[in-house]
Amino acid sequence: MGVTNKRTLTKIRRKTRDLDQIKADLLSPKHLAQFKDAKATEDLPGLGKWYCTECAKWFETEVSLVVHRKGKPHKRRVKQLQEEPYTQKEAEAAVGLRTDNEGPGRFDTAVDGEVTMTT
Repeated sequence: MGVTNKRTLTKIRRKTRDLDQIKADLLSPKHLAQFKDAKATEDLPGLGKWYCTECAKWFETEVSLVVHRKGKPHKRRVKQLQEEPYTQKEAEAAVGLRTDNEGPGRFDTAVDGEVTMTT
């Protein structure tokens, strides 16, 4: 038995950190240190010396890191990170959920226990 669909296996293997995780790394050095400490340095390329924070990638040599930083994928990632990430409130507003509990569709309870709808 094994994995019948090799495409699924490779997609899992190439999983990178999401933009919100990288944004937290950039804002908090403690968060970045916690991520780096979770990895064994013997298993990392270049023994974990050269790391691109914006792309969340490890590199073998300093030269390959410098070449990577001049490249288009790195510049695209930096541009993506400059945008503000979506908040939960914006996501709920896009779906149509309201968080302020005001406006049409709000239910009020009458004095005698009946539910009436205010308009």
